[in-house]
Amino acid sequence: MQKVFKLSLFALVVLLFSQSAFAQQTSGSDTTITSIEADLINLFNQKTPKKYKVAAIKVTGNRFFDENLLISIANISVGDEIAIPGGDQFAKAINKLWGQNYFSDVEIYVTRVAGKEIDLEIAVTERPRLSNFYFKGIPKGQQDDLRGKTGLVPNRVVTENMKITASEVIKKFFAEKGYRETSVKVVERKDSSMNNTLALDFVIDKGSKIKINNINFGDNTEDAAKLKKQLKGSKEKSRLTLYPLQDSSRIVTPDNYTFEEYLQEKGFLTFSKTKRVLNPYVRIKLSSAKFDEKKYLEDKESLLDYYNTLGYRDAVIEKDTVYSVGKGLLNIDIKMNEGRKYYFGNIAWRGNTKYSDSILTTILAIRKGDIYNQEVLNKKLGKSSSPDGGDISGLYQDDGYLFFRAEPIETAVYNDTIDFEIRLIEGPQATIKNVRITGNDRTKEYVIRREIRTIPGEKFSRQLLIRSIRELAQLNYFNQEKITPNPVPNQEDGTVDINYSVEEKSSDQLELSAGWGGLIGLTGTLGVSFNNFSAKNLFRKSAWDPLPMGDGQKLSLRIQSNGKAFRSYNFSFTEPWLGGKKRNALTVSVFNTKYGQTYDPITGYYDPSVANSRYISTTGVTASIAKQLKWPDDYFSLSMGVNYTRYKLSNYAIDPTNLPGFDNGVVNNLNLRIALQRSSIDQPMFPRTGSNFMASLQITPPYSLINSNINPADNPYKWIEYHKWRFNGEWFVPLGKPHGEDRNKQFVLRFAAKYGFVGRFNTDLKVSPFERFQVGDAGLTNQFALLGFDIVAHRGYPVYETSNPRVNPDQQRASQYFTIFNKYTMEMRYPLSLNPSSTIFALGFFEAANGWYSFKDYNPFQLRRSVGLGMRFYLPMFGLLGFDYGIGLDRFTGTNSMKDAARFTFMLGFEPE
Repeated sequence: MQKVFKLSLFALVVLLFSQSAFAQQTSGSDTTITSIEADLINLFNQKTPKKYKVAAIKVTGNRFFDENLLISIANISVGDEIAIPGGDQFAKAINKLWGQNYFSDVEIYVTRVAGKEIDLEIAVTERPRLSNFYFKGIPKGQQDDLRGKTGLVPNRVVTENMKITASEVIKKFFAEKGYRETSVKVVERKDSSMNNTLALDFVIDKGSKIKINNINFGDNTEDAAKLKKQLKGSKEKSRLTLYPLQDSSRIVTPDNYTFEEYLQEKGFLTFSKTKRVLNPYVRIKLSSAKFDEKKYLEDKESLLDYYNTLGYRDAVIEKDTVYSVGKGLLNIDIKMNEGRKYYFGNIAWRGNTKYSDSILTTILAIRKGDIYNQEVLNKKLGKSSSPDGGDISGLYQDDGYLFFRAEPIETAVYNDTIDFEIRLIEGPQATIKNVRITGNDRTKEYVIRREIRTIPGEKFSRQLLIRSIRELAQLNYFNQEKITPNPVPNQEDGTVDINYSVEEKSSDQLELSAGWGGLIGLTGTLGVSFNNFSAKNLFRKSAWDPLPMGDGQKLSLRIQSNGKAFRSYNFSFTEPWLGGKKRNALTVSVFNTKYGQTYDPITGYYDPSVANSRYISTTGVTASIAKQLKWPDDYFSLSMGVNYTRYKLSNYAIDPTNLPGFDNGVVNNLNLRIALQRSSIDQPMFPRTGSNFMASLQITPPYSLINSNINPADNPYKWIEYHKWRFNGEWFVPLGKPHGEDRNKQFVLRFAAKYGFVGRFNTDLKVSPFERFQVGDAGLTNQFALLGFDIVAHRGYPVYETSNPRVNPDQQRASQYFTIFNKYTMEMRYPLSLNPSSTIFALGFFEAANGWYSFKDYNPFQLRRSVGLGMRFYLPMFGLLGFDYGIGLDRFTGTNSMKDAARFTFMLGFEPE
């Protein structure tokens, strides 16, 4: 068989420097040298380099890469001339292919010589590819967390860089969890199921979690304890810290004492014959001490920022050392160079023509002798924008000076005092030229424009821009976190274009449930609420996609049935801009409800369809109009509404305590309701700032004073009369700075106070049993709303009917309801998700409430108190879902435990009062 002779690059080099050795090797062979082999030998034995033209190129060994791609990378083409020996084209081609990191070996062969032409073969050995990868030595949960972080993807070429990068990611992952000594060993395994593939095992040894033992400050004059508080992400390890009431000194457990020994020696632990007793005045303080290098770097910046607020503008961390002290502990030594503490000196104004020096100085609110604080200076000048206003820049920009700039210049530094000259460039007043809106795929543009306060042709105002964002958020049609106005100023003509970008979200709600209860019949609920409805397109077939939407109207339909015992129909419609020119909201609603109970001994069920059954039927209609006011400010609105409700009773006693025997007849409730409201919250779903106030009066004609015979003796409530007063107030206060990656997440404190009173016109009559206040439980019971009760929820308590806070029988309804109530709430809220598809926040609450029957018994300090935790979920299609776990503090008695005093409540569709 003829032997095909190929010369690799290495062989070519060897031939150039050891021709005689090669000759001896071939002459000693038993195989006869063919003419092809002789041509190849002569090719590299010639003393003078000659140029040969490449006639053909082929690639071998490639499975995943295109042949033409590899030839292109090698940069050798058919027709190229190559000098042999002496040319460097082969070496360059090998280096280029090798540099791709896809091959473990690259060789170039000359396979044929014909005159001045040669054929080439590029032989590559591809690196193994990744078949799979595994993490060893760590829990499954951490394996799942790491899988998406390492950047490893099956079927990619396995390289050293891939393994090193993945190992570094693993080490960083555990370093952030406090494991700074994590080691990673990479083990390669051939995968027999696939050719030329490897499985990688990352064997992980996390080591001990590294905690901070001590943080030591050096060369500092400021209190070290206050400096440590600035290191939010770097805390010392927990120590037993004792605070005895009879001694205000702070005692730290020495390292050579055990927990029990130390308590016993200091008198905090005493022994009886049967048990050990820990004295009640001991408090143990704990803290997390995990070391996170990323957070430590952030903490150092926070430390310098803190120093700057104290006047140390030249403060630097001269040196910081992090070192191990064994047993998984490390110390941090921080050496400070605080520099001099500075104070504000004289502040002069230059360039101001609109406002006087005295006005600007008053708004700046920085006096000579105040501690120097660059952050406060920038905030007061408006260089760090704040929606709250109250700064120099806001003063000018609210009056159209969009191009305004303020530059503080240090004019003198003497001893510990710094004088400033604040140079103002007022510029011209900017006029709004164009207002553009993008992203409104569903909502009609005119619906958005009527809410926007920045109008073309008017002066620019930052406050009106912020107000426009609020008004758009209040519509609840858009993702509140994505409403972004972008002012585009044009200094040449003194105008500004404002581009509003919005992102539509679903604000409609669906309520659907169904069941079959045998003899009870069909049970269930069907409810829909369209919050961006278009009534004028209701009969246009092309507008149903899937429903006519986009005109900002609200339509609600709800049908509820509990078999033969209960059914309810509700309809309401709201036009928020009646007439289209002013914010005058018209609302019309109609409802009909029937609740009945008649016991049938044969079926064992209550059946309201049976003659002489016990039931109450309620039918009502309401029409109201609300108008936005301009005084005292345009956050106020005034609404007026007329309501008529008709109650039909059959063997249904509504007031057995005060009026026994009255259980049949028709009751009419015609009333006028007037409400004054002010709302300045920033958004409806998760308010962070602002407040809500509402004062209302619901009043009927004083029939008994006009005509004493209007109500017959057998039906004293034929035309009920009353006057009902309500006041609700709530405030939202953001606490601290936003947390986490989402800069909108921060704690929010909510305060709320609510009051109610129902009175009578005629002292000879009793207060109407209708329109009273049911207090307690979750506020979800529909049955009592039949009589017009205002349902006031009180978490941690059942419905109660006495004013004594210690009397709280576990009941779902009461026999009578209050005419006066007070309720106070304080909540601490934190958002877990602000996504428009699911707004979720957690809360902790303290609540106090109670009810009374007359002012004679009224005691505003006699309240039932509760504490607890809760969650809220706002889902676009279902509205509110809420869970609360409340503990009624006044439910603790000599026999009740915490379990007996706790109550789990659930809310759906709305936030109860």
